[in-house]
Amino acid sequence: MGMNVGSNKDDDDVMLDVNMTPLIDVMLVLLIMFIITIPIPNNSINIDLPNGAPPPTSEKPPEPITLRIDAQGKLFWNGQPVENKQALEVLFAGVAQKSDQDQIKVQPDKMSEYKDVAMVMAAAQRLNVKKIGISANGS
Repeated sequence: MGMNVGSNKDDDDVMLDVNMTPLIDVMLVLLIMFIITIPIPNNSINIDLPNGAPPPTSEKPPEPITLRIDAQGKLFWNGQPVENKQALEVLFAGVAQKSDQDQIKVQPDKMSEYKDVAMVMAAAQRLNVKKIGISANGS
């Protein structure tokens, strides 16, 4: 460190100049040393996975159900005609009672009316049917 003290008799103020370059050099060296000595983070996680086959289930897997709506508004549950709205609600109630519900695919005809599709969707929602969708490949 260097310090200049003015010897001029006219100046009453003391002038101090500190050389900062060696301090900055020491700080940079310390910073590099700290960076080098930091341990590398290990991102691996040890998980104990089970061995063997999963236990057999006694329940059969849910089956897809097709609910077709033709151009006249008639309903067909897996190809079988549904007489009226009450019969459809009975079928929906049977699906809703299962713990793992069957998937219902509504296939409206391209000439069917919106009110028929809306009636089916509203009945399914009211009876708590969770797995229902509309298939766009109707005839």
